[in-house]
Amino acid sequence: MASRTHDAYDAQDGFLGHHVGDHVSGHVSGHVGDHSARRALATEAVHAGREDLAALGLHAPPLDLSTTYPSHDSRGEAARLDAFAADGSELTGPPVYGRLGNPTVTRFETALARLEGTESAVAFATGMAALSAVLLVRNALGLRHVVAVRPLYGCSDHLLTAGLLGSEVTWTDPAGIAEALRPDTGLVMVESPANPTLAEVDLNAVAHDCGSVPLLADNTFATPVLQRPAEQGARLVLHSATKYLGGHGDVMGGVVACDEELARRLRQVRFATGAVLHPLAGYLLLRGLSTLPVRVRAASATAAELARRLAADPRVVRVHYPRIGGAMIAFEVQGDPHSVIAGVRLITPAVSLGSVDTLIQHPASISHRIVDATDRRGAGVSDRLLRLSVGLEDVEDLWADLEGALGAEGSGCDRRWEEAAGR
Repeated sequence: MASRTHDAYDAQDGFLGHHVGDHVSGHVSGHVGDHSARRALATEAVHAGREDLAALGLHAPPLDLSTTYPSHDSRGEAARLDAFAADGSELTGPPVYGRLGNPTVTRFETALARLEGTESAVAFATGMAALSAVLLVRNALGLRHVVAVRPLYGCSDHLLTAGLLGSEVTWTDPAGIAEALRPDTGLVMVESPANPTLAEVDLNAVAHDCGSVPLLADNTFATPVLQRPAEQGARLVLHSATKYLGGHGDVMGGVVACDEELARRLRQVRFATGAVLHPLAGYLLLRGLSTLPVRVRAASATAAELARRLAADPRVVRVHYPRIGGAMIAFEVQGDPHSVIAGVRLITPAVSLGSVDTLIQHPASISHRIVDATDRRGAGVSDRLLRLSVGLEDVEDLWADLEGALGAEGSGCDRRWEEAAGR
């Protein structure tokens, strides 16, 4: 079942207003004993994970590409490996091997944990690797049942539905979460705002209904700039770091922000499966975090204006834009959505999101193609829906490109699309 959507507006409705700046000036609590407690999010984005650089005589974080690290103390190495095998805690002392941890990646993990307000964070090669690790951790405890709310990212949906890792999923709406829980439920998963409809859920209410079952919130679209799910009761916060955290379309990664108890188990799975984040990716993601608040603020302001204009355009049936703001827009067109994709010239017609350049894609054809068509449509992902990831270009240039592409979809193709779609 689809989640209840926010009060998205359509072409006949008024715009649901918000102020982008309301979400970017919060403060982030520091760890216990950390002198940086209560620094602003923008400050943390620049300095978290870098506090020791001045003492090291460095300005830029070092990039450590080593796969292995020399040591003449083999007895000491054995003791540290035994400790990791026992509880998954981070290794003390010098590194041992790249699959056990990397200093550059650790800096990124430290910074992301501070931005999300969690004890720890564990980075992976991709967002899907991160989600897979969470499922494996819960499965290892015999807790294979997952309760999830659609829509989710298409590959997340597929991973759960296909049971590829031995999980069993019950799909429900937010109001049905408590009733769907079973003794073997190991996880509740939501994405808010959701991919691609931007439907939002009340994370506080969902966390309450989860009881003792951990809530995983995919925060890829919102980022910690717009919301911090851990403050609303989520025990695990998932990111496809490929998107906004990196922000430039040139790095892949995933990360789970969580408490240290869960982080220890995730590190053990990462070591066993080899789904490690490459050090260069860790370096680029740490650099991406430093500009995250600025990028999200600027792109969100442009997206809000584009959403207003799309809502007033007669060629657009409905516009979805979340209450918390952000740089993502979903909209349904009167005619053929494929003609819009073919008609853009400035906007990049490509899957993925969160880059400095604006991207547009047709979810039913790409990001959510792997989801059964009936389930996809039931979750609100219609065949006319387009997803727009707004970048940092000038709003007038983007609007001119959208207007031209919308004009292309209206030039004699409507009847052919109606017949092909069976409308």
